Formats: sequence, C-alpha cells, structure tokens
Amino acid sequence: MKQIDTYNHKKILVLGLAKSGVSAASLLHKLGAFVTVNDMKPLSENPEAQGLLEQGIKVICGDHPIELLDEGFELIVKNPGIPYHNPMIEGAMERSIPVITEVELAYQISEAAFIAITGTNGKTTTTTLVHEMLEAGGKSPLIAGNIGTVATGVAEGARSDHTIVIELSSFQLMGIEAFRPKIAILTNLYDAHLDYHGTRHDYFEAKANITKNQTEEDYFIINADQEAVIQLAEESRARIVPFSVSRVLEAGACVKDGWICFNGEPVMKREDASLPGNHNLENILSSIAAAKLSGVDNKAIFKVMSSFAGVKHRLQYIGEVDGRKFYNDSKATNILATKNAIAAFDVPVILLAGGLDRGNGFEELIPSLANVETLITFGQTAGKIEEAGKLAGIKSIMRVDNVASAVPAAHRLSKPGDVILLSPACASWDQYKTFEVRGDIFIDAVHKLK
Repeated sequence: MKQIDTYNHKKILVLGLAKSGVSAASLLHKLGAFVTVNDMKPLSENPEAQGLLEQGIKVICGDHPIELLDEGFELIVKNPGIPYHNPMIEGAMERSIPVITEVELAYQISEAAFIAITGTNGKTTTTTLVHEMLEAGGKSPLIAGNIGTVATGVAEGARSDHTIVIELSSFQLMGIEAFRPKIAILTNLYDAHLDYHGTRHDYFEAKANITKNQTEEDYFIINADQEAVIQLAEESRARIVPFSVSRVLEAGACVKDGWICFNGEPVMKREDASLPGNHNLENILSSIAAAKLSGVDNKAIFKVMSSFAGVKHRLQYIGEVDGRKFYNDSKATNILATKNAIAAFDVPVILLAGGLDRGNGFEELIPSLANVETLITFGQTAGKIEEAGKLAGIKSIMRVDNVASAVPAAHRLSKPGDVILLSPACASWDQYKTFEVRGDIFIDAVHKLK
C-alpha cells in the first residue's frame, strides 16, 4: 500500500456503510483523517458502525441530518448506492464539498495496476474470466469490486507485481477523480438504471468515466458491434482495442473460420470455449483481449476457457440428468437477460420463468420464445408470462408454486437432449430474498433429481 498523506488531519464524512463504507472509513482512519461515519441504520442494529466506533471513529446513525454538512468536511466518500439526488449529496455539492466513491481511494493507495471492467451486461463473467486467465498465466491477479472483495481492502494488500481485476458499476464510476486503469473493458451498453441516472445520456457518461483518465500508454477494449460504444470511445485517449462477434477484424478480438483470434493470431477454436451464446462470446473476446495484452499465453487461455462453467447464477451449467442439461440463470432479472439466455441454445428449451411484478408486460420476450418447447411459470408474473407464451405459440405451459417445484415438473415434461433453463426475466423479491437464494434452490432441486 502506498503511504499517502493526502488525508492526514482532513475532516472526511463517510456516507453510508455496507462493506465499502466500513473499509473506506477504516482506511481513512489509518491515513490520519478525522473520520465521521453517517448511516441510516440505527446504531443498535448496526454492528458495522459499532465496530468503527470501537476504532475511535465518530459514528452518527439513524438518519442523515443535513446540518452535518456544516461541520467543515473537506471530502465525502459515499456509498455507490446513494443517488446524487439524495439531499445529503445535493447539499454537499451546494457547499462545494467533493464527493467520491471508495474505488477512488483504492486507486490512490494501490501499488498494483488495474484492469477495470464495466458495461450493462457481462461484467461479472468477464471479470471472472480475466482473473482466471491471468492466474493461469502466472500473473498474480487479485479480484475486487462488485465481485469479490471491496476495492480498498484489496488495494491495501496489493504489491506492485499484482494486477487488480475490478468490476465497476456506473454508480462507482460516477465517484472517481484520478482512477486510471491500465486496461479498461466496456462490454456493451443498453438502457439501465435510469431511475438512478435520470437519462440514457447520463448513464452512458457514467460508464465513459472508466476511460476518462487513460492515456496513450493504456488500452481501452470496446464492443465494436455497438455504435454507442464506438462513439463513447472516440473521446478516449487510450489505445482502442475492438472486439466483434459479428465480423472479422484485422486488429482486436473476433472469430474467423471457427477460431477465436486476437490481432489476426488464432488463439483457440470457438467450439472449445465452454460458454454458450453470443452474449457470452462478447465476454470471451473481451477477456481474451485483456489476457493477451497482459502477456498470457494461448495455452493458459485455453485451459480456462475449455473448463469454465460460468459464474454462479449467470447461465451457470449445473449438470446433466437423464440426458437433460440444466442451466441456472437466476441473475436474469430482466427480459433482455432472458432473451440472451434462450438465444444461447440451438436445442429445445424448457424455460422456467417468473417473479416480482414491476408492472411491465412481456411482449418483448415473444420473438425469443420460438425455441421454447415448454414454459413453466411461477411467482407474481406467472400469468403475464403465460400470455406471452401463448402468443408465441407454445403449446405446453404449466404454472407451479415456486422454483423448487418447477424443476421436477420440467424434468417430467422434457426429453433427452433438451435444455432446462431457469431464466426468470424478473426480480426474485416476491418469493425469495435475492436472486442468489432463488438460484441455490434451483441447484438443490436439480441435485435432488440426481
């Protein structure tokens, strides 16, 4: 860890706890700052805040008193989930108090270089693949951000021979100042989080922050199949490294004659990469580009890609039972993710879908249901998804109580060679606390079939 004196004797407010807030507060305390932590959860129900109090850090819990901003703070480190229209953040900006996220702190103290990954979809899979490829290639990677450990916690222990591979959300990227990754990846861009950002433009601008501090010495790996990404990259000073799933490129990553290539060099056969689907091909190509730029050889890349089963709950291959292959895509909490999952297979699909009703219809899903042989629904949106299934011409539709009962039903209604896919197209909160819980129940039900 770099020993910096930037924050020595500075008054800093950490707004919002969770893992990133706890780590940021502890780090700033070690760096000599006068830290105040403010969190909505009452102190009696807040073990994280109690732990910081024991370290000698000032803690204010239970609400966000706006008058706190008049205590002369020189910086606010906010939890990424707190939107910029929050009164505390608006008040800070009115008082010209800088606001950053914990990722910026991690960069400032890190001895290691960063490979940073963002995008609407595919961030977690790409981050995992890059980390595993670097590890297989003997490059001493550490994994951080939305996946793995909090960035400051990783950066504290990182050495100059490490590389920190970090997944970053638009929320985190809005709060950076100097953060500069050696390699940045933008997987794709679709409309998302507009409730947080307000407009599509502001969301895309937040994503663009991943490259704003890069120079000609750095690399920016981009999706060359999306005009919005290409336009965004025009503002970057980094060396642009494109990837494409639809056409052959002379430079960058693509597929040519059945081979995944980088800068014209065949790396491995596409058929030997274990992840199905074009959306996963985006993740594969961008990951291989980052690995090759980091000096990883083809043998190490093949080793990872030929055995990678997918990130848990993200089109994760669970196994085969009686000739049926089971996939857990519980992370598919929107229609686009489910469309991508279905499109990954060219064999009949038994689709398990349903969940929280957010008021939207599922007409957009209808064209993607052509390959679905049986539709099994559950949760609040069961009826709406069944209507979409009927309009798509699906003859076999069944409603069940929950995911646990959907699995044996799918087994009964399927035949050898079919894919049984949990890809709900909805959030889980009507029946399950998280999509992870939903996915774990699916996995358990599949194992019971065995």
